[in-house]
Parts: sequence; C-alpha cells; structure tokens
Amino acid sequence: MLIPQSLAYALLAGLPPQVGLYASILPLIGYAVFGTSRALAVGPVAVISLMTAAAASRFAGQGSAEYITIALLLALISGVMLLVLGLLRAGFIANFLSHPVISGFITASGILIAVSQFKHILGVSATGHNLVEMLRSLFSKISNLNNQTLIIGLVSIVFLFWVRTYAKSFLISRGLKERSAAIIARIGPVIAVIVAIIYVVALGLADQGVKVVGDIPKGLPPLAIPEFDAALWMSLLGSSLIIAIIGFVESVSVAQTLAAKKRQRIDPDQELIGLGAANIAAAFSGGYPVTGGFARSAVNFDAGAETPAAGGMTAIGIALATLFLTPFLYFLPIATLAATIIVAVLSLVDLGAIKQAWSFSKTDFAAMMITILVTLFIGVEAGVFAGVILSIALFLLRSSRPHYAIVGQVRDTEHFRNVDRHNVITSPRIVTLRMDESLYFANARYLEDVIYEKALQSKTIEHVILMCPAVNDVDLSALESLEAINERLHLAGIKFHLSEVKGPVMDKLKRSHFLDDLTGDVFLTQHQAIQTICGNAFDAEMEYHL
Repeated sequence: MLIPQSLAYALLAGLPPQVGLYASILPLIGYAVFGTSRALAVGPVAVISLMTAAAASRFAGQGSAEYITIALLLALISGVMLLVLGLLRAGFIANFLSHPVISGFITASGILIAVSQFKHILGVSATGHNLVEMLRSLFSKISNLNNQTLIIGLVSIVFLFWVRTYAKSFLISRGLKERSAAIIARIGPVIAVIVAIIYVVALGLADQGVKVVGDIPKGLPPLAIPEFDAALWMSLLGSSLIIAIIGFVESVSVAQTLAAKKRQRIDPDQELIGLGAANIAAAFSGGYPVTGGFARSAVNFDAGAETPAAGGMTAIGIALATLFLTPFLYFLPIATLAATIIVAVLSLVDLGAIKQAWSFSKTDFAAMMITILVTLFIGVEAGVFAGVILSIALFLLRSSRPHYAIVGQVRDTEHFRNVDRHNVITSPRIVTLRMDESLYFANARYLEDVIYEKALQSKTIEHVILMCPAVNDVDLSALESLEAINERLHLAGIKFHLSEVKGPVMDKLKRSHFLDDLTGDVFLTQHQAIQTICGNAFDAEMEYHL
C-alpha cells in the first residue's frame, strides 16, 4: 500500500516520485526508535504534501533542484521544531487548534487536493494555488485533454472507490474471514498500479501522449546534510511551524485512536520527539515532511502490528522496492497515481461535520466555514493562520463572557441551583451569583458589570455572595476586579462574601490584602453562608422561584 501512496503523494507535493519512497524509509525507523504508538505508520500524507507544495512553490519551480532542497529544509526545520517542543513537554500545543477549525481545514484541503489532481486525470497542464485559480486553469485547458489518459484516470477512480467501499463485504460474502478480507481490500492501489502499467505497455500509450512516471533512480536514498542558508531558513520558519503543528495534530489523533482500541496509551510529548526524529531523518535521506497517516496506520493495525518494529520492517520493504522494483514503475501512468490521491482524500471531506456544527453551535459553525472558505479561496497557509487565530479568538470570546447563574436553595435540601431552571427559594436581602469559569483578565470586567447590575437593582439587597465552585484560578486582573467590587459594594452599603472557594484560589487570595479588606466573610459552603447571614429569619423572608 505504501509504495503507490508514496509515489502519489510525492507527485502531489510537486516532487520526483522517488522522493516519496525516500520519505518512507528512514523516517519509519526514526519514529520506531523514539515514538510511543505501536501501530502508527509514518510517511508522506496528503495534507502535508499539499502544504509542502504550497510553501516550496513560493521560492522555486516544481521539480527543480532548488525546489527539492526547500522540501528537505521544510522537513529538517519542522523536525527540529517538533523535537524542541517535545523536549519542552509542549504536547499541549495541539490544543490551540479547535476541532471545528481542524475539521474545516482538512475538509477544504481534501477538496483542494482532489481538484489539483484533475489535471492529471485529464492529461493537461494546469496550475493554481487556490480553488478559483485551479478551476480557471483547468477550464482553459480542457480542450487539450487526452482521451486515453481520461479513460485510465476514470477507470482507476471507479475501481479504487469500489475497492475502498465494497471490496471487503464482497470478499466476506465469498467466504473470506473479515481480517483477511480487510487486508486484501487494502491492496487495491497495488492492483490498480499493476493493471495500469500492463495496459499502458500493451497498447503503447506512452507514445500516444499518456504521461507516465518515467525513469526512477534505482538505489537507496542519498544521505546528505541540507545546505545552510540563513536567509532561506528564516523565510521557511513560518511554513515549517505550520507543517509541524498540523502534522503533529494529525499524527497524535491517529495514534490515540489506534491505542484506544487496545487499551494502550501514548505520550503526546514523546510523540513530538518521535515525529521530530522522523522528519529529521527524512531531511537527511532525500525525503520531505512526513507524519502519521490514518489509512496506512489502519492497515498496519489490521495486519497485527504489536510493536514499533513493524515500522522498521516496512522500511526494509520500501528499501528493497527502491533497490529492485523501480524499473517496473517506468510505465506507471500519472493518472493512476492521481486517482489514488483523489480516492484517498475523499475520506477527508466531512460534510456531515459542517451540518453537525450548524445544529450544535453557530459559533463553531462560523469558525469552521471561515477556515474552509479561507483555505479554498486564498490558500492553505492562510487557512491555517485563520484557523489558529479563530481558535484563540473563540476561546477568548467564550471565556470573556462566561456562564453565570443567580442561584437559590432547592427546598428541603442544602443544594443551590439556577433560579431560572429550578424550583428554589431565595432571600430578598441576598444575591448569590455562581460564576462557572476561572477569573482572569479577559472576563474580570465582565464579572464587575454583572455583579453591579444584579446587586444594585434593588434597595433591599444587603449581601452579595460570589459562589466559586468552578473557579480554578484567579489572576492579578481578576484580583483587582474583586477588590473594586468589594469597595463599590461597600460604598453602597452592601457586604461582599465568597463561598466554596477552592484551596489553590484561597492560597492566592491569602497572599494579597483582599481578605483583610473584605467586608463580608469566606464560607466553606453556600448553605453555611445562607445560614450564617440569615439565621432563623430565612424561612420567614424567603421568596419562591418556580
């Protein structure tokens, strides 16, 4: 499976086909030594290949020696970044990209990848870095399409789609065991490659305008140290960081999914080191950026991989193919490789996630759609930047206006719940506000506004209690807001109390003057606060909320 995929993804990245094979040898060994997943298969993948092409094409023409050098540097720089992040135990960096943004980016990338390969299906030359440019270029060249290339491409797509969707159930219906049927169905791309080569050779189609892979250098990848060019390295830092983060997010997601099936676990920080080692190995062996791919890893898992040594064995297999099989790939039509890519990326396009986001959260839907549109109509890197900015912006937006509730006591219990959702009782002299978020600079002023609004709405209010069961931290800005609230309520003749404050938060408050100046008290529980403030008068003055 990895041989045709490696060739196809190198084509997608704008690199010679052998580079895909090179990127599937030493990187596998590098990950096997340092990674923690037992089944993750590292190598070229569609999204990273597209991002490599988008980054490298800004500096050189595809296929040129400089272009190949830039691809090596992208692997090296992103690998070093991943290694450093791993040593710093920064696996949490994946959290900066929200799921809607990642889903939107991958869906848009899948569409871009599929459209970019139609030029090979049609047998025409087309260019473009975004959807509009690609479609415009395709339509302008469509009159030059090659009929035989189109036939090979369409038949390959139909066959590969059938293999991916129906082959397993077909083989099971013919008596094969499920595991065997699954493995055989996975080698569909190999069958497509063999049949396509035979078809091209038998009809002499290479002489009729059908583009083939051509001569692939025979032998193991050359070991070399990428040349240092400070200006070029600095220019590639941004692209390398994006490739590193996206690659890590994709890889760790696949690794965690497979580990969960066997009740195993992976270490995200060590995964950074493993993926960094794989990319550095790719840079020194003529490859380009790599990461863990779901399709390959699923095959590895289904085949019974129990240790990272499975990756090492796969690397040996690819090395043997590079040594002995490359002459047989001369007549492999480019259209078949393009069909392999198109069918592979169909699974990336998740339109159902868009519908789910719309019904679940309009904010997440907006973030997803903006990421999709920016990626499609501006470019891949712009889409990633938009996604990162949106992820951070959404976090700040949500936490800057956190959920809060005015609470009352559930009758005949010591529990306190939202007055708008439950049948509770309150005192007209007391306002209890429960804040459901940690307090920090982004929401400190919002807390002030809410408390002032609720506390000053009635002249009967004598006490305000801030209930803090969900407050896990308080920063300096929030502390200043608490001091301002305490002072302003004091001027209005209202006492300010806290209840259910967590230990770490109380420790921080004790290191300030806030508790010394607090007009009220700090209570262990909300029930204790009500009993202390109201005493026996609570039953007489209570109000009902139905």
